[in-house]
Amino acid sequence: MRKNLFVSALAVTFVMMTSATMAAAADNWIGSWKLNVAKSKYSPGPAPKSQTLKFEATPDGTKLSTEAIGADGTANKGGYTSKFDGKDAPWVGNPDADTAAPKRIDANNYENAWKKGGKVTITAKGAVSADGKTLTVTQSGKNVKGDTVNIVAVYDKQ
Repeated sequence: MRKNLFVSALAVTFVMMTSATMAAAADNWIGSWKLNVAKSKYSPGPAPKSQTLKFEATPDGTKLSTEAIGADGTANKGGYTSKFDGKDAPWVGNPDADTAAPKRIDANNYENAWKKGGKVTITAKGAVSADGKTLTVTQSGKNVKGDTVNIVAVYDKQ
């Protein structure tokens, strides 16, 4: 009886983990992406010298980790973990937001409301190209300085 209970629990755990992984695997933004500065447009500028986004499927949802070198040479790391269900998730390392509310639209597209103190600052829309090699993130809104933000950041799959 004990062995059957253990085997059943193990099977249920396996199915749950596999289902979560398969659901996340359907999101084509999962993986590592490097900013293509030459193809990107930053207003206000200047663009960062470099930036890498890493989306990972975890049992708690999709984890985004970011690493960037700003135009002034300052390094910055940050990220959040979300189920991409539109609910607020704590975001560290982003001067324009303390929470993110990403929402999956389909396997290639998501939207993300950045919030600071509960107020939306920037709306970001991510779109993966049909060939899966390019992620374009379009951002609009106002940063914490009050500047109007219109950014089209193009990332190459790594």
